[in-house]
Amino acid sequence: MDINFEYYKIFYYVAKYGSITKAAAALRSNQPNVTRIMKLLESQLNCRLLVREARGISLTEEGRHLYAHVEVAYRHLASAQEEICGQDARNSGTVDIGATETALHLFLLDALHDFKAEYPAIRIKIHNHTTLETLGRLTAGGGDFAVVTTPFEAPKNLRCENMLDFREVLVAGRQYGKLAKMSPELKDIRGYPWVGLGRGTATYELYTDFFIRNNVDMELDMEVATSDLMLPLIENNFGIGFVAEGLALPLLKEGRLVQIPVRCDLPRRSIQLVSDGGRGRSPAADTFYKYLRDIRNCGGRAKDVPIAKPVSRRRLRES
Repeated sequence: MDINFEYYKIFYYVAKYGSITKAAAALRSNQPNVTRIMKLLESQLNCRLLVREARGISLTEEGRHLYAHVEVAYRHLASAQEEICGQDARNSGTVDIGATETALHLFLLDALHDFKAEYPAIRIKIHNHTTLETLGRLTAGGGDFAVVTTPFEAPKNLRCENMLDFREVLVAGRQYGKLAKMSPELKDIRGYPWVGLGRGTATYELYTDFFIRNNVDMELDMEVATSDLMLPLIENNFGIGFVAEGLALPLLKEGRLVQIPVRCDLPRRSIQLVSDGGRGRSPAADTFYKYLRDIRNCGGRAKDVPIAKPVSRRRLRES
């Protein structure tokens, strides 16, 4: 069966925008023509790809499966075009990054701020998921690289590079102020309500193993999807929980949180830059990749020093 690349290009835009009207506008075509081609593609594949809804277009299971492949192919073609035809390709183009919430706030945001100041023409796409979801997307060919938090098990084809190490602290709202004046053992506070990242996250697995190793039977009273949701819940006295020190520090300084100096060795964690060693990068992605590595190489810190913010190249030039 011959492949009509124009059909897949139009399907890509329809799926991307979730609207035949918007896809037609982006393609400088018209709605009847886009609709006709989508019907031809569905007929050619002998399956339904799109479902019309009140708010636009949604994809069927087959449509989502197809888009996962088309999106990767389209991005590779765009990268090849930028590399071959682009004018000063390393200073333009798009970088597609997968990131976890903690990695985003502790490392990536600051790096992006300085990078965009130096390369304003490079566009950035960020996909925020759990570590496992982010690595799964990268393995399937989605995204240029990922910035994620440990622990995780990466397939052999993925290359992992340490960007920075950080520690987590046990914090609570002011209602639990008495705990901040103690140095409790873990077993002494297992009866308190706990807030933490839920099942399916690397953090959940990390602390599940941590409590088992310390012979403490503990279940979360409140499970959340992202670290951003933990801090408001803890601050409002819904429970205690482990959070990255860099995220908790502003609230600790303002007195909105208290730190509980629990007597145990907490797990060490790090933020890793993960890339597919068998896949090339676009010039723009390679520029950002090297930029992140320069931050690590120039602003590295000792592993036992808590890090809230990496040293940027801009600050290094000024020093």
